[in-house]
Amino acid sequence: MPHFVYILASKRNGTLYVGVTNDLVRRVHEHRTDAVDGFTKKYGVHTLVHFEQTETPDATIAREKQLKNWKREWKIELIEESNLEWRDLWDEIIK
Repeated sequence: MPHFVYILASKRNGTLYVGVTNDLVRRVHEHRTDAVDGFTKKYGVHTLVHFEQTETPDATIAREKQLKNWKREWKIELIEESNLEWRDLWDEIIK
């Protein structure tokens, strides 16, 4: 079963959120609709700007911890390596 590490943003160069899930569509939908109280609802962080698939829960958690410890500028560089325009990747994951 695949697992995912993802980054949401409030806007280009805005507030960032790093999360993990085993169901990317469901989890991003929850963020986008403010279904759960928390950080992303409070700060309006709804745009999926980066995601990575991993094969095991341990690998996913390790990558999440790594990204959460990164400097903000490194996260921005990671996003812009594959998503220079900071487009919302939602349409790509729901196909």
